[in-house]
Amino acid sequence: MNKDSEGNSDRSRIIKLLGNTATKERGFALLVSAYQGQLYWHIRKMVVSHDDAKDILQETFLRTWRNIDQVRDPSKLLSWLYRIAGNEACRFLEKKNKQNKRFVTLEEMLVSQLKTEPWIDQDEVLLKFQQSILTLPLKQRMAFNLRYFEEMPYEQIADIMETSPAAVKVSYHYAKKKVEAILKI
Repeated sequence: MNKDSEGNSDRSRIIKLLGNTATKERGFALLVSAYQGQLYWHIRKMVVSHDDAKDILQETFLRTWRNIDQVRDPSKLLSWLYRIAGNEACRFLEKKNKQNKRFVTLEEMLVSQLKTEPWIDQDEVLLKFQQSILTLPLKQRMAFNLRYFEEMPYEQIADIMETSPAAVKVSYHYAKKKVEAILKI
């Protein structure tokens, strides 16, 4: 059995457990256990801070629990979770940007956090790569992260971002070109 069919089998089991009142909490515990790592890193790449990512992950799972009855298709579960996590990260960043008094832009604030975050590898090349990603607009950053780091197909990214695969390809292309220009590759 390949990895994708195993994942779909796991998602089917989780959906089945969530659909039954008697097993809903167990299904949710399995969902959290299965996806918290992936979602944490998805959020972390957006917000930089470990503590902020943990808080946003918690909000993601609260929102997931409140809306869990909306998802019935196991093949859509992962995209749905990534969409919630991405939306929560964007909401957090927009709120933080409004509260931002010290920095001129959200990107400057995130780059500053990146340089001081103890959980980030401070290798000069990796730091410059991460900084270049943080200069991207949020939608391009999300498309870039999902395609480059998660190696997701354009169709799945489109589902997460609620757009077309063609729009994702364009966002990824522009993001990649901007990162390359900053890194002078």
